[in-house]
Amino acid sequence: MSTNLADLVLHIDENLSADQRGTIEESLRSLDGVVSVHNSDKTPHLTIIEYDPADMDSQRILKRVTDQGAHAELVGL
Repeated sequence: MSTNLADLVLHIDENLSADQRGTIEESLRSLDGVVSVHNSDKTPHLTIIEYDPADMDSQRILKRVTDQGAHAELVGL
């Protein structure tokens, strides 16, 4: 894994339960190249993902979430 990490903010449109958000978090953490995933109860629609762009890309992260039935989009910073 390289030392160049990228941060990604993902907006999930639905009002997901804490369990549903936890399932998505676990799924994202299982991807090669994903270093950390954070979704706060204070901002349940936003998920912050840190990943190694040499091993993972933002579109694959987004696809992992939408494949689980959530409607989501990448948020530009």
